[in-house]
This record gives sequence, structure tokens and C-alpha cells, in this order.
Amino acid sequence: MKLNLQLFGVPFRRTSKTKKRMRRTHLKKEVGAISTCPKCGAAIRPHRACMKCGFYKNEEVIKVNQEEK
Repeated sequence: MKLNLQLFGVPFRRTSKTKKRMRRTHLKKEVGAISTCPKCGAAIRPHRACMKCGFYKNEEVIKVNQEEK
């Protein structure tokens, strides 16, 4: 009775650091987009209300206390 125990391919040579890094170059994380609030100038993410002044598209959508400013 013969047993065939080779279940998967075995690499012939070790993958070098350069080849491994070249393969992974496109796996980097990207920084998300950041815009500025037209009302107060704070840095915010696009299409979100400003947490400092409470404005979105020149309309006040969040009530912000004066103490926080």
C-alpha cells in the first residue's frame, strides 16, 4: 500500500527579501482625505459636519456650546 503524503506544492527556493517586498509594494495604507471647514478653518473629513463649529454646507446642523470653542 503506497501513501502519497505530498498535499501541496513546496517552493523550490526561498523567496528573497527583495522579491517579497516588490510583491507587497501595493499593499500600503493610504491617508484619508482631509479638507478644511469654510467657517472656522478646522481640519475635517469631507462630507461631515464640523465638530468645532457645527456647520455643514453653510448650515448649522449641530448645536455646539460656546465653552467648547
